[in-house]
Amino acid sequence: MSDRSTDPARSHREGLDVDAGLARFIEDRALPGTGIAPATFWSGLSRLIHDLTPRNRELLARRQELQDLIDDWHRTHRDRPHDRDAYKAFLERIGYLVPEGGDFTIDTANTDPEIAEVPGPQLVVPSTNARFVLNAANARWGSLYDCLYGTDAMGLPLPSGGFDTGRGARVVARAAVFLDDTFPLTDTSHGKAERYAVQDGQLQVDGSTLKQPGKFVGYTGDPGNPASILLRNNGLHVDLLFDRDHPIGSQTQSGLADVQMESAVSAIIDCEDSVACVDAPDKIQAYANWLGLMQGDLSETFDKGGRTITRALHGDRTHTAPDGSDLTIKGRALLLVRNVGHLMTNPAILDRNGDEVFEGLMDAAITTLIAMHDLRKQDGPRNSVAGSVYVVKPKMHGPDEVAFADRIFTEVEDMLGLPQYTVKLGIMDEERRTSVNLKECIRAGRHRVCFINTGFLDRTGDEIHTSMEAGPFSRKDFIKRKGWITAYENQNVDIGLECGLSGKAQIGKGMWAAPDLMAAMLEQKIDHPRAGANCAWVPSPTAATLHAMHYHKVDVLAVQRQLAKGGRRAYVEALLDIPLASYRKWTPDQIRREVENNAQGILGYVVRWIDQGIGCSKVPDINDVGLMEDRATCRISAQHIANWLHHGIVQEDEAMAIMQRMAEVVDRQNAGDPNYRPMAPDFDGIAFRAACDLVFQGRRQPSGYTEPILHRRRLELKAQQA
Repeated sequence: MSDRSTDPARSHREGLDVDAGLARFIEDRALPGTGIAPATFWSGLSRLIHDLTPRNRELLARRQELQDLIDDWHRTHRDRPHDRDAYKAFLERIGYLVPEGGDFTIDTANTDPEIAEVPGPQLVVPSTNARFVLNAANARWGSLYDCLYGTDAMGLPLPSGGFDTGRGARVVARAAVFLDDTFPLTDTSHGKAERYAVQDGQLQVDGSTLKQPGKFVGYTGDPGNPASILLRNNGLHVDLLFDRDHPIGSQTQSGLADVQMESAVSAIIDCEDSVACVDAPDKIQAYANWLGLMQGDLSETFDKGGRTITRALHGDRTHTAPDGSDLTIKGRALLLVRNVGHLMTNPAILDRNGDEVFEGLMDAAITTLIAMHDLRKQDGPRNSVAGSVYVVKPKMHGPDEVAFADRIFTEVEDMLGLPQYTVKLGIMDEERRTSVNLKECIRAGRHRVCFINTGFLDRTGDEIHTSMEAGPFSRKDFIKRKGWITAYENQNVDIGLECGLSGKAQIGKGMWAAPDLMAAMLEQKIDHPRAGANCAWVPSPTAATLHAMHYHKVDVLAVQRQLAKGGRRAYVEALLDIPLASYRKWTPDQIRREVENNAQGILGYVVRWIDQGIGCSKVPDINDVGLMEDRATCRISAQHIANWLHHGIVQEDEAMAIMQRMAEVVDRQNAGDPNYRPMAPDFDGIAFRAACDLVFQGRRQPSGYTEPILHRRRLELKAQQA
């Protein structure tokens, strides 16, 4: 390693070698206002890193030890029928599958209503993009009219040209159907209403009233001619805005100009899968946006359609309650922050031995420090009114790693002078050793668990890697149809309810990946609240507004109460049914198409990650359908090709030829991007080589993760550009 002792780009702090820019950010921007002195912070961070790094390394070594044992078992048993009982006994013997203890309930305290009481959509957004994080925070409210008009939600083609009055009328009629279903009136329809008024604390609509009067919770303006009417159902608000001078309001009998939906009640500001943070400048960008959100002063100026727009955080909404008192409703989503997992290191900080520190330790200390700006506020809009910090921790393998996360945050709380369990922990149920030990994982974090969530793509990527030696896996579409995935999804909800998460924490479901296919989302994603999930991920504010309709239709808390009576629908044995291909007589054309589909997705994602530092984007698939891609989607595709290579379903030269052909397809799909660098015809750029590394070295990557290769190749590109 080069001598950094006199490097002006580095600063020494309490036995740590810190990037100078990061040190300035911490001392000049993050610390002021928290009451934490620089010396206190740096000494605490140094202690955290040097005390916990050995345990972090032990846990990673244990991952590899278990993987080696599983590989040996599968090699030994490869040509025999899968014996689930023998396999389970083996996993118990090596400590991969731990004994499940007795019943308990979590004792997480001081969670905000958005976590404990209000089911609704959840956004995940890259922390490095200020415009995106502002959009996510402000997506607490969205226009149902706009979202119906501007998407295919009603099954109609997207509009072109100027305003289509016929489409507008259909939107108003569709919104009225939603209102009639959700807030029915005694003697009329919202679509026929001529006048809304508030009289003696009750909503009056042409002499009619709500069939459930308690759903009327507030208004603004003159009660006889209100500017808005606030309704609530299943914990979510809907605000009816009236303006007879508005282009839409002037066309409706009642002057109803818009139906504003409470939409993304929570949002995850992501420092992990959806970003490309490989060094200190990247981390500073992520931390700075999180700081602006916690201080409440984040803004972004950009050009849109030839106009300069400045976007800032929305304020809270104030209404008059039926009894005449003031009623304040949050104007922003409750924000969680997703830290990096236990695997990766980052050169932004080096320890006393000159080694890169584990990025998860750095994230824990700095994101919690930054959240103190919200905790210390005395007035104005708050993120957490309950005084909590919400951190989602991804890619943990089993109870010991969850216990380690709990220990990290206990020590962070101590170094920052925060009460223990101020930091709440979100557990991503996306690795198999966590899935099969979920109850014990929750037990390990029982004092701070605020969230569990399934992640099909990472979970499948881990399944392929864990069982790499067992044989060739089914084609991806067939993996989704296997029984283990239903068992995985059901068990997550059932164990969450069994451990008392309902009313205290979120039980979540994964992403709808196609942001342009809102009609299909409206048809299919209602299955998430019906399954008992009180939050589910959506790819955009528009999707959040439309998905909110599902939470009005389904009383998730009632579903959870009913499910809790029935006990578990799935047990660990079902999760150990490996989705191997039972029919392997694929035609050459079937094999080619499957590898092409995987390769195109990998290349479309990786080329933007490496060349432009974009960690999440809408990537056209092989059929030119835009899908939201992050590292999870890349992981499953890379592991799938690696598995087929390993078992001889496809040969290396065939796979390379497909990679090159798909690089040409991706080049064509990105022809309109002025920042795009084509991969063909030379196929020697860093991005193309990175994609090939993920495929041809995929079997040897820790847990099949993409991060080591992507980070190394992105740093290589940055070094060339320096």
